[in-house]
Amino acid sequence: MEKETARIEAFSDGVFAIAMTLLILEIKVPNAGSGDLSRQLIRQWPAYVAFVISFAFIGIMWINHHRLFTHIRRSNNVLLFLNLLLLLGVTAVPFPTAVLAQHFGQSDQQAAAILYHGTYFAIAVFFNILWGYASRHLLGKDADASATRTISAQYSLGPLLYLVCIALTWVNVPLSLLVNIALAVFFALPPHRAVRVAGR
Repeated sequence: MEKETARIEAFSDGVFAIAMTLLILEIKVPNAGSGDLSRQLIRQWPAYVAFVISFAFIGIMWINHHRLFTHIRRSNNVLLFLNLLLLLGVTAVPFPTAVLAQHFGQSDQQAAAILYHGTYFAIAVFFNILWGYASRHLLGKDADASATRTISAQYSLGPLLYLVCIALTWVNVPLSLLVNIALAVFFALPPHRAVRVAGR
């Protein structure tokens, strides 16, 4: 029998895939005859870095979305809307990525970094809202209470830590981005391992 959330997961997978694909559009092909091609390609290095990092971040969000839906057994209208809210955040990622790539190293890089971190802060909030509702109302009868608590503990750290990234932009923008990358690694870990790491 088809899982009740199968259509939600299939639709979500498509949105994640499109968001990841759109990231490459921000890497521009230099115009022919406009100067040394090698130099122009090298000059675009912030766009390459932003592409790779954001591709990995969206991939990690997709992994976490998949992990959640291995526990979520039922669906209702509230879940549909909360999942759409999360996907709204995911589809927004290419825009702050492009802004950061364009303005990194410039006088207004702080504003670009705040927009970038702020997007991930919003996504972290959306993940918490989705999981908080689903864990209370839509898990199966055989739900693992320990796994549920562990996922909740891992996700609860997200909004606070992304706010730390935003605060760090007033100190050092590259440092704030490194912390953001570290957070991606943290959320890529299985929840039980991530919680152990946080506990240290």
